[in-house]
Amino acid sequence: MLSRYARAVMSAVFTPAARALVRLGVSPDVITVLGTLGVVVSALVLLPAGHLVAGPLVITAFVLSDTLDGVMARMAGRSGPWGAFLDSTLDRFGDSAIFLGVALWFLGEGDDGAAGVLALVCLVLGSVVSYAKARAEGLGMTADVGIAARADRLVAVLAGTFFVGLGAPTALLVVVLSLLALGSAVTVGQRIATVRRQSLATTPRAR
Repeated sequence: MLSRYARAVMSAVFTPAARALVRLGVSPDVITVLGTLGVVVSALVLLPAGHLVAGPLVITAFVLSDTLDGVMARMAGRSGPWGAFLDSTLDRFGDSAIFLGVALWFLGEGDDGAAGVLALVCLVLGSVVSYAKARAEGLGMTADVGIAARADRLVAVLAGTFFVGLGAPTALLVVVLSLLALGSAVTVGQRIATVRRQSLATTPRAR
């Protein structure tokens, strides 16, 4: 999640493009889908092939479309549950593709099977982090807590990959993945604990 200030800046940057697309009759949903496809394809094509500089840059460009479709939806008066659902659902594909791309690189050109498995662990734990929040909200509770939110995980893995592409030792990315795995596991625990407290507070006690 971006901070309120960052969201305001990004919204201002994308407003002209969003206005032009809305005038052309382009649906925000189309931008959401295209952005996700861009992330998935670039992550699964560029990263495994060892394009560790171009890959993160291209992926970041497509990730930013997540802001563009939101601005378009507000301009077109189409903000609502459907857009939020589609956006969140497709985000899972993009996030998974990024970690899978890193894992495939480690298992191939990167020649580090253990690091590849670690990237897959981050993929799984990241999915559980997001699911825990979504499931809590589906039950009428909140679980927006934790030290490894989605934006934090994406920034960390893309930055680590980028710097390795520039010549930093692969150990840097291994450390990043280790910290993300630990942080994601802690975040899952924090969200479970938060939901349990809310559940106990709303569950009538037997007399």
